[in-house]
Amino acid sequence: MPLSSRFLAAQEGESRQLMIVLHGLGDSGAGFNWLPAALKLPSLHYLFADAPDPYFTGYSWYDFSGQERPGIERSRQLLMELLDEYEQKGFPTNQTILFGFSQGCLMTMDVGLRSSRVLAGLIGISGYIFEPETLIGELSPVALQQRVLFTHGTQDPVIPYEAVREQVNQLKAAGLQIEWREFVKAHAIAGEEEINVMRRFILECYGTAPS
Repeated sequence: MPLSSRFLAAQEGESRQLMIVLHGLGDSGAGFNWLPAALKLPSLHYLFADAPDPYFTGYSWYDFSGQERPGIERSRQLLMELLDEYEQKGFPTNQTILFGFSQGCLMTMDVGLRSSRVLAGLIGISGYIFEPETLIGELSPVALQQRVLFTHGTQDPVIPYEAVREQVNQLKAAGLQIEWREFVKAHAIAGEEEINVMRRFILECYGTAPS
């Protein structure tokens, strides 16, 4: 079954810029309804995707209890199909940003760095990399061209900060273009400070950042 999702059109309807939003464990796309108002980017369309597996009152992209691989591979395929679907609807991959929080961050990196097409950008918040050595061995031919913003909290009690920083360093050593940003935060988004970093990165991805 294809992923359930909700599309929110940009204020500037002629724009082809799209952000696909991937939520964390137990959440849903609706959990990020606040994001467009926070980012204040009138040219950006949004697609809020729900993960495929029910989890309490929300959804999960994969089983995190030690059997991650089957769910990750299944969700990867579904997200690749979603990218194809929206490209056919007039949203080119090179105008599409993948954004993910926690489990959604993992899926953003897993999909984006394996994609055969260059995306506008990848934004990963408070997540981690599944089997970084495997991912490095399976990078797509265009992976080194992907623009990546990866943020994490120094006080995250869910996904330890030091381990994630080491994973990101592994990917950077493999030649990936990753902007790594640390915030004094727990497992969350650090308010306007982090939103400003995201907004600036998005504008740079579309070549419209202020000088």
